[in-house]
Amino acid sequence: MAKAPQAAGLHRASPDKLHDLDTALELMYYGWRGMTLEADAYLAKQGLSRPHHRILYVVARRPDIAIGALIEVLGISKQALNRPLNLLLERKLVTSKRSPEQHRSKLLRLTGAGQRIEQRASDHERKVMREAFDRVGAPGAAAWMAVMEAIADNN
Repeated sequence: MAKAPQAAGLHRASPDKLHDLDTALELMYYGWRGMTLEADAYLAKQGLSRPHHRILYVVARRPDIAIGALIEVLGISKQALNRPLNLLLERKLVTSKRSPEQHRSKLLRLTGAGQRIEQRASDHERKVMREAFDRVGAPGAAAWMAVMEAIADNN
């Protein structure tokens, strides 16, 4: 269950701003935390965490993705992927098979159990996004999407 909204400013790091963009940075941080709160609690009950969800999320949308492509999409190292991916494979949430074209490459796909966990965790986040977009209306949602797109273009 999500926390009740706090009075304006009470959840912020400090009333003293060191830069004119501090409020935007804090809202990004606390907004992300608020969006992922229920999803992370659900994942924890499954013995999983945010990195596992990120892998499940990408593999759900790109079935038969090569491990190298997954590393590129996530923007992480092979070492950073290794532990969470191995757990997902051990728990049979993800399957791995050799690529017929490139035998050295492994292709990943979610199992039914992996699909259910990914969908449920993402549903928690989509619910928070939908409620926020409903509160700010279409112009606010469009502005948010434009800002996030501009930030994502920095990758």
